[in-house]
Amino acid sequence: MYAAIGRCAGLSSSARVVAFFLILAVGMKTYRGSCHCGAVRYEAAFDLAVAGTVKCNCSVCTKMRFWGVQVAASCFRLLAGAEALGEYRFGARRDGHCFCRVCGINVFSTGESAGMGRFVAVTVASLDDVGVEELVGAPVRYIDGRNDDWTVPPVEIRHL
Repeated sequence: MYAAIGRCAGLSSSARVVAFFLILAVGMKTYRGSCHCGAVRYEAAFDLAVAGTVKCNCSVCTKMRFWGVQVAASCFRLLAGAEALGEYRFGARRDGHCFCRVCGINVFSTGESAGMGRFVAVTVASLDDVGVEELVGAPVRYIDGRNDDWTVPPVEIRHL
């Protein structure tokens, strides 16, 4: 839990104190993740039961079967592999989809939303220390990215 405070980079010392009590209140945990070859490693602080997971039906998320957890950008830290990261942007070039250029694994995406501000969406598949029971117990939110409607789930979700 204390590790989560130090990982919320970019916060002032007073904001870290506030974050500390917030993390205590919501049960935030620091998770570690990586690509397949280990060149890219990160950690992110979130409460999986509260934050839940997200699946999107836009063209790129559908092709990579994206399943992620959105976290505030301040609660994400890249530990290793900046030089191994590739980034793909398409369409409005709003979101960055980051992958390891060595093994090809998508590890996280970056973006900005009205409700969350700057965020990082870590891929569930790249989390190293989350159990299956914890994943299946987390809520899933579906996003209709194909129609740029970020507030209403798509009509069809079975393929996601």
